[in-house]
Amino acid sequence: MITLQDLIRDHLRLWQSGWSMGTFGAIAEFHQDRNEKPVINDGYTLSRATRRGAVHIDHKRVDQIVPVAYEALSPRPDRWSQAVALCMPEALARRAERLALTELGPDDDAVRGIDRTGILFDMGLSLPQCDFCIRTSDPKLLAVLRANLGRSLFEPGNDTMHAILAAHPHRVALTNIGRIEVFQKIGGPDTGGVSPAGPHTHVLPKLLKTRRTHSANTPIPAGLMPLASLHPGNPVVGPMGEDTGFDPALYRQFQDLLAAYGQPEFVRLKAAVLAALRHSEKPESFVVPDGRFERSVVRLALRQQARLAEHLHDVEFMRQVADWRRVHDLRFEGEGEDDDSPGH
Repeated sequence: MITLQDLIRDHLRLWQSGWSMGTFGAIAEFHQDRNEKPVINDGYTLSRATRRGAVHIDHKRVDQIVPVAYEALSPRPDRWSQAVALCMPEALARRAERLALTELGPDDDAVRGIDRTGILFDMGLSLPQCDFCIRTSDPKLLAVLRANLGRSLFEPGNDTMHAILAAHPHRVALTNIGRIEVFQKIGGPDTGGVSPAGPHTHVLPKLLKTRRTHSANTPIPAGLMPLASLHPGNPVVGPMGEDTGFDPALYRQFQDLLAAYGQPEFVRLKAAVLAALRHSEKPESFVVPDGRFERSVVRLALRQQARLAEHLHDVEFMRQVADWRRVHDLRFEGEGEDDDSPGH
């Protein structure tokens, strides 16, 4: 079986695989385009940079990472999301959780050497597992930031966030297993109100108030905290959140990851659904274990089989899956569903 370090190294090179770091309400994402040339591609240090952003996983900490592969429901009934969460035990995962704007000094660990003279500032979002920072060498922005050190960016009368949005500094998400850096503009008025394609960030104050480390619909085992996520190519969703035709190769690739790193009880439940379909069992006879995550596993399996049947033009199998979905999927519509392309 491939090691986790080799898995990370391989997916850093795949343009279809994306990466994210942050928490529920503040996240940095790294994406690449097909044929986009890296400016840094270091398989030893697990670093990858393009002209638009960078990602680095600390190879010295890989042995402490607990990978958790999972799939999640989309509000759109013919789609789903998928990821491998790179977790640590909570005691190893926690960061400083600063409450106010704080100057951290030159970014000596920036992925690109050219960025190491830039000054890092923790935005003071008080995130459990991530220091969400900005990095700048702009004298005007530096003056504004230093004049407002020790203040919350969200306190009444503080215009620092307006200065940040106008200057578009680099954003840097720091965790105990690595970092993501975003060089592109911040999504907002200067980008037409949407996030730019490729690396980008989201800061959503309403979600930050929940103080969650991840979505309630993400099945992370108790005691673990997700520090980063690997998002392998999705078989039904494109890089900009667009619908695509079913890609059986991408589907099989993630099912292999799910078998290796998924929670065993969910992997077994999904296998039981597929076996029941193969044996033409009646949907009413299949007993779904009680629990929201368990229902989601069954619903996901059926959605995927529906797309597979459509891809194969197997009319009889399409009818069979539709019968199962009426019993085990459609009546739970809205439960456990997350937007699968936020910001796009």
